[in-house]
Amino acid sequence: MDTTAPEEYYSETAPPMAPFSTLREPPTTKRGARTRAALVKAARKVFERDGYLDARLVDITKEAQCAAGSFYTYFTNKEEVLAAVLLEAQEDMLHPGMGRVEDTDDPYAVLEASNRAYLEAYKRNAKLMGLLEQVAQVEPEFREFRSRRSDTFIRRNARGIAELQARGVADRGVDPMMASRALSGMVSVMAYNAFTLGEGQEDGTPVDFEELVSAVTRLWANALRFPGRR
Repeated sequence: MDTTAPEEYYSETAPPMAPFSTLREPPTTKRGARTRAALVKAARKVFERDGYLDARLVDITKEAQCAAGSFYTYFTNKEEVLAAVLLEAQEDMLHPGMGRVEDTDDPYAVLEASNRAYLEAYKRNAKLMGLLEQVAQVEPEFREFRSRRSDTFIRRNARGIAELQARGVADRGVDPMMASRALSGMVSVMAYNAFTLGEGQEDGTPVDFEELVSAVTRLWANALRFPGRR
């Protein structure tokens, strides 16, 4: 089992969320920059309100309060303006994954902090995350970017699990990558259900954020058989 952890692994840059290379160079004038920013802001609102398939360019330009022809000064089509929306949101939607756990760290506290950071970012961008799920089903290029990005964090979590196994903290009988895919997927689906779909508890009340953090962290730790956590 590979339990090495080179520094470059943890400084690995997450792949982009969308094909940003297709975007044009930002406008050089203040007026152009304002118009483009207004279009991107309006596009996010329309996409989140109507969904990707039903969003219309005319609704975006209307929301941005600019002429329909202005859209094509900055973007070619709906896919491009979506890429611009994702570019602006990308930094806020980054999360580090489990990452390195030093010998002096409490692995449970590190895991809880990682889950909390991920869930907070997901909650802030819940509508956009739902939009990404929709777009990934109909746009192969976006689906590929989404898959590559997800794989980066899964591999990072797998490395963290392998380190814990080497220290005797986590169950050595499970494959780190398989465990990471299962556990990372659990947290992602629970976040989607709670924040994007708005699924509540049995009595219909919204899911309590702290309870969600506690539950996914405990399930993760129990699955890996952290000492004293079962």
